[in-house]
Amino acid sequence: MARGSAVERSRTSETSESTSVLGRGSRVRGRISGDGDLRVEGQVEGDVALSGELAIDETGSVTGDIDAASVTIAGVLQGDVVSRGAVTIRAGAKVAGNMGGAEVSLDEGASFAGRIEAEFDLPAELMPRQGR
Repeated sequence: MARGSAVERSRTSETSESTSVLGRGSRVRGRISGDGDLRVEGQVEGDVALSGELAIDETGSVTGDIDAASVTIAGVLQGDVVSRGAVTIRAGAKVAGNMGGAEVSLDEGASFAGRIEAEFDLPAELMPRQGR
């Protein structure tokens, strides 16, 4: 790999999946799409579409919409999220946008402005009673 490369690929011995890393101090403008996972430690200005997981680290920021299998945000996001799995917003994260996923969780200390759309089942005591 070239020295000073902004994007690194690493492989784990446990899986054939790969994780790409956009390193600190790196900036990407434009749409990012691909298979596998992506960890953002730098800046992305554009939409991100992945078949795998997206993680925005504490030093990372994304300005654009996200479509991924799951999303974890510890840094800054300005954009909407569509996830086929969980969306997790960590303490200290700053998020402005609408979140949609199978499960959406916000840690205490996270900053969030937007709408949350998640499918869930109501507990029986909150279900409307029929025949009344």
